[in-house]
Amino acid sequence: MIYRFRIILDTEEDVFRDIEIEQNATLEDFHNVITQSFGFDGTEIASFYVSDEQWNQGEEISLFDMSDGSQAVRLMNETTLIDIVHEAKPRLIYIYDFLSMWTFLVELAEIAEYDSAMEYPNTMFVHGQLPDQAPDKEFKADESDDFHDGDEEGFMDLDEYDDLGFDENWN
Repeated sequence: MIYRFRIILDTEEDVFRDIEIEQNATLEDFHNVITQSFGFDGTEIASFYVSDEQWNQGEEISLFDMSDGSQAVRLMNETTLIDIVHEAKPRLIYIYDFLSMWTFLVELAEIAEYDSAMEYPNTMFVHGQLPDQAPDKEFKADESDDFHDGDEEGFMDLDEYDDLGFDENWN
C-alpha cells in the first residue's frame, strides 16, 4: 500500500508538499523525502513526534540516538511508517534543525494501492515557497507549571541583584 501525506510548514503562509511513499518505508526514508522536497540539505538533526488530533507532541522518533543510554530511543531508521501511522492515528509532527525549529504538521491523507508504473517516493504536489528562515515559535508556559503559579512573588526582581551579597571579584 501507498501512504499519501500532506506536509505543512507551521506558518501563516500556505507552504506544503504532498508526498506518496510506501507504507513499509522507514521514517528515515520519509525524512529524506521531506528535506529534499522542501529544499533542505538534510544535514541537520530532525525528529518525528507522534501526534493526536489536537497536534499535541507525543513520543519522539529521532534521526540519531543522542540519549545517555538510560532510556530506550526510537530511531527513524528502525521504525517504519506502518508502525506508527494508520487511519486511527494519521498525524505526526516533524521538526528539522533544532536550532531553527522548522516545524511541519504531517497528516496521512489517503492510503492507496501500489501502482507499479509509479516510482516511490513521489512528490505529487508542491505549494508555496520556503521562507528564508524558520517562522518564529511562541512557547507558552503551562499555567499549572510548578515554576509559575500566576503570581510573580517567587521571582527575583533584577533590580535586587545588588542585594545578593556577591563579591564581584570573587575569583
